[in-house]
Amino acid sequence: MKTISVPFLVAAVATLAGLAASKPFAASGSAVDGSPIYGVTIPAGYRQWEVIAPSQEVGLDELRVILGNAVAMKAYRERTLPFPDGAMLAKVAWKRVPSLGDDAALGAPTAFVPGAATTVQIMVKDSKNYAATGGWGFGRFIASKPVDEAQHETCFPCHESRAKGHDMLFTQYAR
Repeated sequence: MKTISVPFLVAAVATLAGLAASKPFAASGSAVDGSPIYGVTIPAGYRQWEVIAPSQEVGLDELRVILGNAVAMKAYRERTLPFPDGAMLAKVAWKRVPSLGDDAALGAPTAFVPGAATTVQIMVKDSKNYAATGGWGFGRFIASKPVDEAQHETCFPCHESRAKGHDMLFTQYAR
């Protein structure tokens, strides 16, 4: 298993936070259609939310950042479980590409930066509307359009089986 140095993570979070605030996925900032099953849309202004943590899944060759609205950030900071209604999270993903400028400065091909945008995933806490799915609604979007129903059918079972003890949330706050 490869480890990532703390300075690298700090630099990655700073870079991704800057991109999250500056590089929109869609001109309007929201999806036209809601996600199948849940009706979740991409919230306007989500790119200005605070960074919860960076994320990387081995084999996907992506850089990701998880953002939270004010309600979610308050819950993370206060370690509130379950999260209150109104909490929203966004996972933004980009292809991971070499940073030629950084590599030149470092003298080796070791630095990566976000390339083309890939997906936006949204979680919305609403215990009344999403009672059957642990209080959470899910949305996954490519090019600001929701993916198909079959992909959305996998959201809750995955979160329930792997993160039930954390109110269905995989991501812990990077303190």
